[in-house]
Amino acid sequence: MLPSYRHERPIALFAGRSNPALARRIAEAYGQELGQVTIKNFSDGEIYVRYEESIRGADVFIIQSTHPGAENWMELLLMIDAARRASAARITAVIPYFGYARQERKDQPRVSIAAKLMANMLTTAGIDRLLTMDLHAPQIQGFFDVPVDHLYGSAVFTEYVQQLNIPNLVVVAPDVGALKMARSYAKRLQAELAFIDKRRPRQNEAEVVNIIGEVEGRNVLLIDDIVDTAGTLTNAAWALREAGAREIYAACTHALLSGPAYERIESSVLTKLVVTDTIPLKRPSEKIEVVSVAEIFADAIRRIYTDESVSTLFVE
Repeated sequence: MLPSYRHERPIALFAGRSNPALARRIAEAYGQELGQVTIKNFSDGEIYVRYEESIRGADVFIIQSTHPGAENWMELLLMIDAARRASAARITAVIPYFGYARQERKDQPRVSIAAKLMANMLTTAGIDRLLTMDLHAPQIQGFFDVPVDHLYGSAVFTEYVQQLNIPNLVVVAPDVGALKMARSYAKRLQAELAFIDKRRPRQNEAEVVNIIGEVEGRNVLLIDDIVDTAGTLTNAAWALREAGAREIYAACTHALLSGPAYERIESSVLTKLVVTDTIPLKRPSEKIEVVSVAEIFADAIRRIYTDESVSTLFVE
């Protein structure tokens, strides 16, 4: 049996500035207010962090998504460093969206493995644990020498789709990389599976080549972890419509929505794009609906704090 003092440590939840709305929802779902921390920029842009309450001996959870730019990463690292120097007993980085995860291997000469660099910096800064969701490449967990709890947005998406009660549904992966994720959705939704074979002539551009599976006369759910410029997603939707698909829905965990993404989505044949709140939307759109992952993160934080298993939340 674990010694009882472990659960007598105070818990403290803090938020960076990247996604304060989600941090507030997580704290509310947990049943505790966010701790007081001052974060500001000097006139030259340098970031300053100070905890405004004692965290000595506390179990500290720092909530910060690391979507572009790099300032969100630097802010998180400084918060971790300040917590370590303030004698926190344990520091967990809660990163709903883990930036730079798409650079997880050396697939060309003379390029950085940026995801590994981010893992090194987090560990050096002083984290004891990482809590994140839908890593673009799950093998990034192996870059860390501290425990990683990897949550999946599929729990909220599956519930959302089930409530829509879409008949004659087929789940489609927009590329081979999303096939494993799409297969798990198809299994739980008791739907057929298809995927799109594509080639990418250059970064942020995708060309549909072939659809593998039957979509004619079917309603479609496109599944992916990230929607960035929305080129892959909207091209896939057009190809599916041309192949005879009826209503086309899409579910993507992390809504980066950069460049022409909004215009592409709003002019596309998508019925609805459903995303989570791991990244705040730049602006609302009639075609985009947001579902919250706050409850999942709050439950995971509760289990980490009480040293319980988090594996029951690992819904693939």
